[in-house]
Amino acid sequence: MEAESSYLSEIRFADIGAVTSADAAQANGREVTALYKAHALSLTRLAYIMLGDRPAAEDVVQEAFLGLYKRWGHLRDRSSAPGYLRASVLNGCRVALRSRRNDSAAVSELPWESAEATALVGEEHRHLLQAIRTLPPRQREALVLRYYLDLSEEETARSMGIRRGTVKSATSRALAALGQRMQEYS
Repeated sequence: MEAESSYLSEIRFADIGAVTSADAAQANGREVTALYKAHALSLTRLAYIMLGDRPAAEDVVQEAFLGLYKRWGHLRDRSSAPGYLRASVLNGCRVALRSRRNDSAAVSELPWESAEATALVGEEHRHLLQAIRTLPPRQREALVLRYYLDLSEEETARSMGIRRGTVKSATSRALAALGQRMQEYS
C-alpha cells in the first residue's frame, strides 16, 4: 500500500509539472505576442528599407520572432528582447542581401506593390529610398538605425555588433553619400 501511495504522489507531482510547463509555455507565448504587437511593424519597416522587398522583409521579421520564441526561456534579461530582435532582423537582412548580391536589378529598381502605392509615395521619397539602397550595407544599417529607428549611437553599435566610433564614421559617410546622390536626382 505504501508503494502504491508513493507511486500516486509521483503521478500527481508529474501532472502538476506538466501543467506548469504548459502554463509557462503559454505565458512565454503571450510575452512574445505582446512584443510582436509592439515591434513587428517597425522591424518590418526596417527590413523593408534594408531589402527593398516587402515579402522578404516580412520573412526576416517572422524568422527573428520565431528565433526569439524558441530561445525565450534562455534569455537572461527579457528587457533586452527588442535589441535581440533588431540584431536578428539585421542579421537576417545581411543573409538575404548576401544571397542576392549578384542581382543588380534588386538595387536599381524598387518593387512597388501597386499603382496606388506608387502614387502615394512621392518621387523624392522614391529617390531617397533608392539612394539608401545603394549605400554599402554597414552605412545603410547605421543610417537606418540612427535616423529611422531613432536609436542612440550606443544602441546602434550594440545592434550592429560594432563600436560607437564605427557607427559615427559609417553614419557620417552615409549622410555624405546620400547628399551627393540626392543632388544627382535633382
